[in-house]
Amino acid sequence: MAQRDKKVEEPTELRAPELTLCANSCGFPGNPATNNLCQACFQAATASSASASVSPPSPSSSLSPSPAVFKFDEQQHARPSATAVFADRPAEQPPAPASARPIRTTSTSSSSSVNRCQSCRKRVGLTGFRCRCGELFCGAHRYSDRHDCCFDYKAVGRDAIARENPVVRAAKIVRF
Repeated sequence: MAQRDKKVEEPTELRAPELTLCANSCGFPGNPATNNLCQACFQAATASSASASVSPPSPSSSLSPSPAVFKFDEQQHARPSATAVFADRPAEQPPAPASARPIRTTSTSSSSSVNRCQSCRKRVGLTGFRCRCGELFCGAHRYSDRHDCCFDYKAVGRDAIARENPVVRAAKIVRF
């Protein structure tokens, strides 16, 4: 108890940086690195300044810097609604009649969705192992000696060793 009384309480206030609003008064927070502009206003300002830099600068403007004036554009800050997204889609194409639609066969779509071992035809799902020969196998047949693998591991190993360890040949020594 006595130790608690002797302990001087120090202020431990943590202050968050004050939130500065955009210089264009658009209501979004501004960033000091972008002259207190929000992201949309800053991008609009840089786009307008980039187009203005293409024109030759006048000598009077280069001598005295003038403060930049930015205008607020509501369309940049507005978020698109669901009706606006659907309104942008072209409604010119009516749905195709049933006879013009391509018909998919069930055998091609079912074979791609069902993953089966190539050796035992056991259903493996997401736990299948893809071999370097390109086929899918279960846990029992995943090794190359357990299935009839056509991939040449020895040739790939020889090529990798030859690529990583080039042959170093010394220059021919000329004796006097």
